[in-house]
Amino acid sequence: MPSADPAALKAARQTVSDLLELTLWAADKQYSWLLDHHSFDGRLPRTFVKGELVTVETTDWTSGFFPGSLWYLYEATGKEAWRSAATRYTALLEAEQFNCSNHDVGFMLNCSCGNGLRLTGDPAYRRILLNGAKSLSSRFKPSVGCIMSWDPHNGWEYPVIIDNMMNLELLLWAARSGMPELHAIAEHHADTTLRNHFRPDGSSFHVIDYDAASGAVRARQTFQGAGDSSAWSRGQAWGLYGFTMMYRGTGQLAYLEHARKIAGFIIHHPRMPTDLIPYWDFDVPGIPNAPRDSSAAAIMCSALFELARFVDGPERHKYQAFALQQLRSLAGPDYFAKVGENGGFLLRHATGALPLGIELDVPLNYADYYFLEALLRAQALLSTSEGQDAGNATASLA
Repeated sequence: MPSADPAALKAARQTVSDLLELTLWAADKQYSWLLDHHSFDGRLPRTFVKGELVTVETTDWTSGFFPGSLWYLYEATGKEAWRSAATRYTALLEAEQFNCSNHDVGFMLNCSCGNGLRLTGDPAYRRILLNGAKSLSSRFKPSVGCIMSWDPHNGWEYPVIIDNMMNLELLLWAARSGMPELHAIAEHHADTTLRNHFRPDGSSFHVIDYDAASGAVRARQTFQGAGDSSAWSRGQAWGLYGFTMMYRGTGQLAYLEHARKIAGFIIHHPRMPTDLIPYWDFDVPGIPNAPRDSSAAAIMCSALFELARFVDGPERHKYQAFALQQLRSLAGPDYFAKVGENGGFLLRHATGALPLGIELDVPLNYADYYFLEALLRAQALLSTSEGQDAGNATASLA
């Protein structure tokens, strides 16, 4: 156990504080370089592959992450240039408020307009978010109890993926903001997912296919993992983040307990590398030579900082210490790119969809988004936490 000596804890806090300040300074420089050296022509950057920037239309599920990262840089620095850039790129997504064909409207709009509303109070964002929540809710079928992720294809009748937990935050916000009927939809989806998506050890399947009429489970499979029975790392991260967020939004203890169970699976997994950046799948053959996924690590890291707020004592210390170590690894030279490299993105070594041969060992816009969110959550931890648990968590990184 790290020393609880006040002088040692103060020094440890300063060490982590300096790391966060330096990393956010470098992120500011890197994204400034990205904007100065690329032209997007009404599109949004997603990744950088073989020396080429890859951009997407606003209908892409990742479209909200880049403007969301700009909002986080504005929050971190207070610079009007970031507010201006965030406003400009967020405006591109306005039409997605009426997109009923994509379950990831929550990702698209909450990361962009949601942060814009939180940081500026602009009522235009509120209107867009409410319309977007209504569009998202149109994909909910009471007989199944879930929002349909993808339209029927690949032999699936009503596929629901673990990623979809992340989109429930938009529904919970809308329920508090004038559309109370959406709260029940979010809880129904979370309850059905908790019941059908998870194994006894706390790991999750990727895809559950339902019978659209009866709601019966037709199949438990994967699309991006190593196998149907494997634990795809980013899927575990989505589940951890999603159930932590659902507890924050509802106060339902079942969601907190489930988030803790997922956290235990991740933290104590025997195949978690020593730097805490997971392999792209916990069960993939070839470990320890399998590719890593920095995006999964960034999502886990951000989620654990939030989960730590809802527990006490040694458990809080455990979550904070794990997240801080992940943050240190991500901010280190193995993963954090130098200014002007990596196409202007922050993190290297993410894995998009290895079984599909897509985005292998590349930067990804959502890795950057959750990394910046984790940095800001770590700053909030250092500025508000008191007591030995928080001190020991920071001391463990000294």
